[in-house]
This record gives sequence, C-alpha cells and structure tokens, in this order.
Amino acid sequence: MKKGIKHEKASPFFDKLVFSKVKERLGGKIRIIVSGGAPLAVAVEEFLRVVTCAHVVQGYGLTETCAGSFAAIPNEFSMAGTVGPPVPHIDVRLESVSEMGYDALASIPRGEVCVKGSVLFSGYYKREDLTQEVLTDGWFHTGDVGEWQPNGALKIIDRKKNIFKLSQGEYVAVENLENIYGVLPEIDSVNI
Repeated sequence: MKKGIKHEKASPFFDKLVFSKVKERLGGKIRIIVSGGAPLAVAVEEFLRVVTCAHVVQGYGLTETCAGSFAAIPNEFSMAGTVGPPVPHIDVRLESVSEMGYDALASIPRGEVCVKGSVLFSGYYKREDLTQEVLTDGWFHTGDVGEWQPNGALKIIDRKKNIFKLSQGEYVAVENLENIYGVLPEIDSVNI
C-alpha cells in the first residue's frame, strides 16, 4: 500500500490466509471504518487497514459546523494520519497562533482551524458572549490546531483552547502534559 498499490490488491494472499480471520471476528462484512472525535494515531490506522481488510477513514467536524467538515479519501494511503481535505460546502483557513509557535504562513502552514459557510450554526442558545468569542466576521474558530499536508489534507496536531498561562508568562498545552504523563504505567488516567 505504501508503494501505491490499492488496498484490495496490496496483499490478497495474506488477506485470505491471515486477516480474513480477524475480519470474520468483526462480523465478516466490514468494508469501511470511520473514525472521528479525536485524531487516530497513524500506527493504529495502518494496523486497522491491514488486519480488517477494510478502508479506514478519518473525519473531522463539530456540532457548530453541522458535523462533517473534512473527510479522508478511502484507498488513499497518503491520507493516513489526516482528517482529509475539506468537504465542498465550506471554506477553511488556518489562523496563526503565535503564543503556541504556529504560523499559518510558514512553509508548513500550521494554525487554528477556522471554518466559514452556510452550514455553520447561527450561535449558542442564549449565550451571545460565547458566540462572539468563537465567531469573527463569519469565521468559526474551532480551537483545534491543524497542519496542511502537501496532498491538501488537514492533520489535527494540537488544541488551542486547552492551553493555560503560567505565572512566568509561558503557555502550556494540556494535551502535551497528558501525553507525557499518560505513558507512565503507574498513571491510569490524567485529567488536567
């Protein structure tokens, strides 16, 4: 698959001999796995593609954007680890987040994902203050930080809203701390 061979032709021998047993344990008719809610690790996505003999597609969207805003293209191995390109009915841009070191105009564009389009929500019910906080000139600021890939897909890499400022003035991303402490076997759960 890494060499560009399509999923169903990459390894039919091993699919029949080994991985069909995994597929049968999952009901036998699995064709596609859709993931959303949080970025799926590339290793997990690749593993699922191989052992289930199915397409694994990541997507991205929020309630405020009427769900699906991005969707990876099935059978495109280069989309692994990304949420794919934006769907046709929206406009998307990245906005620099200087306090976190993300520059939307850099050679590798990184910044807060902002969405605009007719599918956006009109505002939070009886919470004009929150609505004004996330909507600027029609652009919805998701709070998620993305990175454009050369193939036009977006990779979610961070979360803007989960940062806090230390007394020394330094900004800290909560996910980074959770990821660092979460790998320790002595720690079962991290909630910062």
